[in-house]
Amino acid sequence: MTGIDRRAFMAGSGAAVLATGLAGRLAAAAPAGNKPPMQARVAPVVDDYYGTKVSDPYRWMENPKDPDWLPFLHSQSDHAHAVLDAIPGRATLAKRIAALSGDAAATRRVAPAGPWLFYEQRPAGADNFKLFVKGADGAVRTLIDPTTMKMGEAHVSLDWWEPSFDGTHIAYGLSPAGSEASVLHVMEVATGTILPERIPNLDYGITGWLPDGSGFYYLALVNPRGTPEFYLDSECRLHRLGTDPKDDRLVLKRGLYPEIPMEPVQVPAVYTSEGTDTLLVMVQDIRTEKAIWTTSVAALDSGKPAFARVADFDDLIVGTTRRGDDLYLLSNNGASRGRILLTSASKPDLAGAREIMPESASVIEDLTAARDGVYVTIMDGGVERLSRIAGTTVAPVALPFEGAVGAVFASTSRDGAYLLLTGWLQPSGIWQVSAAGKVSDTGITPRPPIDTSPYETRRGFATARDGVKIPYTLVYRKGMQATGANPTLATGYGAYQYSATPHFSPSLLPFLDAGGVYCNANVRGGGEYGRDWHKAGQKATKPNTWRDLIAVCEALIADRVTSPRHLAISGTSAGGITVGRALTERPDLFAAAIDNVGWTNPIRYVAEQNVADIDEWGPMTDAESFRILYAMDAYHAIKPGTAYPAVLCVTGATDPRVAPWHVAKFAARLQAATSSRNPVLLRVDFDAGHGVGSTRTQGDALAADMYAFVLWRTGAAGFQM
Repeated sequence: MTGIDRRAFMAGSGAAVLATGLAGRLAAAAPAGNKPPMQARVAPVVDDYYGTKVSDPYRWMENPKDPDWLPFLHSQSDHAHAVLDAIPGRATLAKRIAALSGDAAATRRVAPAGPWLFYEQRPAGADNFKLFVKGADGAVRTLIDPTTMKMGEAHVSLDWWEPSFDGTHIAYGLSPAGSEASVLHVMEVATGTILPERIPNLDYGITGWLPDGSGFYYLALVNPRGTPEFYLDSECRLHRLGTDPKDDRLVLKRGLYPEIPMEPVQVPAVYTSEGTDTLLVMVQDIRTEKAIWTTSVAALDSGKPAFARVADFDDLIVGTTRRGDDLYLLSNNGASRGRILLTSASKPDLAGAREIMPESASVIEDLTAARDGVYVTIMDGGVERLSRIAGTTVAPVALPFEGAVGAVFASTSRDGAYLLLTGWLQPSGIWQVSAAGKVSDTGITPRPPIDTSPYETRRGFATARDGVKIPYTLVYRKGMQATGANPTLATGYGAYQYSATPHFSPSLLPFLDAGGVYCNANVRGGGEYGRDWHKAGQKATKPNTWRDLIAVCEALIADRVTSPRHLAISGTSAGGITVGRALTERPDLFAAAIDNVGWTNPIRYVAEQNVADIDEWGPMTDAESFRILYAMDAYHAIKPGTAYPAVLCVTGATDPRVAPWHVAKFAARLQAATSSRNPVLLRVDFDAGHGVGSTRTQGDALAADMYAFVLWRTGAAGFQM
């Protein structure tokens, strides 16, 4: 009997058999005295996908108004917390994580504007990020403190912010419960006065202030929140300070100008630059490449602009920056690892653009303009470096340690740039590059009193089944022996050409102190080796992504770092495909898995709000594209009667990026299918979304649960029930 038939059969008289067996397995996972959680109702819906019939036993979970939905989530989450809280060593681990994270300040972004330096930071001991401003005299003020705010019973997060070029005003977005459902506010910086205008549904934020600071362009989401249409047909509008947002002018949307073609999933944006009234008009979607035109503020304001074409999507321009009329373009056309071209912003000519920086063995990732040149971020298999273009000269910038250039912040009215630097064992901080090329710590992020000397990293390469070398990094406590018994957590992402780079996490250290080994696998689908690396793990080639993670895990076993009894895997968001399909393809290889806000039921993308992301995976338009997407679907890859390892499934009730039903359906089907007595837990945070706006306390609790779960299931001493 196939998995599909079995699910349909269980909807009838066999449902009682499913309930009895499932209840026994859930009870086995519960601490003494903790009753089993509510079991998921089985109500199959059968779809015909281009001749292939697929049964979905938990389709009802996609309806947030279903009477069983919230009771199921609450019951499952209560059970998960009871199990996790009962793990010996979890309380001590959580206390240590909270202490270390409290010691460490974190700065997410800085922005020089006018006489000010703005920066977003979660100070040591604080529970969330705040916005600060530093004046020319060195005095620092708190501008926005979400920790003092509430929206109903929910915590508030600062989602985005952007100062005007002269620093007079700042626009920012606030949302409740990690939902990213931003409401725009505007503040007068000198006085702290908050202006009266409010604009809802600004999840994307603003795209740029007018050069004179009198207003800004922003992206308006015009469809009902929570529907599959929410992100479709967005509009770019112009708001003038002091006016009613209801009167804001539409400047760009699909169908407005015939010379700017646009699909419903694409975003129309107007970008401004300091010191010039030339605008970049872009049409963007989930792809890295963009379609680009230029025009002027006055021309766009007239309603009859003349657009000068810079590039179409097929020209493969993936990045831009400007200094006056100089328009720098990062091109992947004929150069999968990138090259930089220079043309005029007012009179662009892509065919005649001058090559300033040619393609090399490393990947050109990004470029940012300052007064003294253009700063270029370079990727080499997971490690990032920096160069500067001054005129036609390209020179490397010596960084203080090997790691990641998280971001470059600069202004074309100032020399130099600010860098967000971090490493696996180097706490993140804001460093400054001078006009002379010297890099120094600004001290904006105080170095935490955390000793990282007991730990070390090691870089290696695994061989995938097609012979490709897959880089990975191990982080562990010094003295780790190749016994094959080290509790190991391997993680992979592999999507959107996003590179998994080094990052310092205080919460990781207690896991390492407990004997854990952390592995970061740079699987295909990411950007570690450029466009080709991304395309080698996308759509029809997507199986490479999870099989690369499997290959890395097999290399760790061969090197006796760990063994299947001591090995766990995890994946977050799009990494839900990676972890979910590795788990369902090789359940014998792992002791545990963590699906963290993971995208695990891709063929149902049509039912969720974030449908605009589908170009990374599909869309599904015929039998072949269905086959490709179905191969990624971990939910439907679950086979009844299989001995699955322990699995921790994590979601946030307000998640706008991966609908919570992805994780809930995955957990329910695993609970029903597994023949082992290993627990399958569903942990829900009802005051959180995708994790973007979570507080430090929420992040610490999640880290403690995940690391304790891994240490428990991989046999670590002191964590066994």
